[in-house]
Amino acid sequence: MRHRQDLAPAARAAFDRIASAALVRLASAAFVLTAGALPGTGQAQAMVQKPVAYPARGQSAPVQARDDSACYGWARQQSGVDPYRVANAPVPVIVPGGERVRGAAGGAAVGAVAGAIGGDAGQGAATGAAIGTVAGGVAHRQHRRQAAALSAQAQAGNHWMLTSYWQAWGACMTGRGYSVR
Repeated sequence: MRHRQDLAPAARAAFDRIASAALVRLASAAFVLTAGALPGTGQAQAMVQKPVAYPARGQSAPVQARDDSACYGWARQQSGVDPYRVANAPVPVIVPGGERVRGAAGGAAVGAVAGAIGGDAGQGAATGAAIGTVAGGVAHRQHRRQAAALSAQAQAGNHWMLTSYWQAWGACMTGRGYSVR
């Protein structure tokens, strides 16, 4: 088995480019996994993956890591977005509940009063509870739709912010002599 230092300079440069590209892919995969984009967690978000930067001027892995870090800070400053905070931000969850029960209780109360006037409070309460349950179901579905819309809006905002950040990062890395894809 040959070691890196035993290779000719051109072969060493090729080895370094391959190793740094593999390191960037591994770091991107780790970012996506730690950002909460795991299926089955209930909070899987659409992630904007980190672009891959390939050294166009033969930069070594340590130089690429230093450039990546510098571009992280610059892109964060320019875009106003920290991708790790955005990716780890919890999606707002609104759990609607109790609308049917509240509707049934309110309907039963109103029905009991109306039934008492008509002579049968029990029948009025039962009818009012049924009507209140239906009204509560309508309110429940409306709250569920509002929660879904709010969640989708938050995810779209996160997607836009991450896209903005990665565009700035890519511009910085391109300026430092990398081919970004």
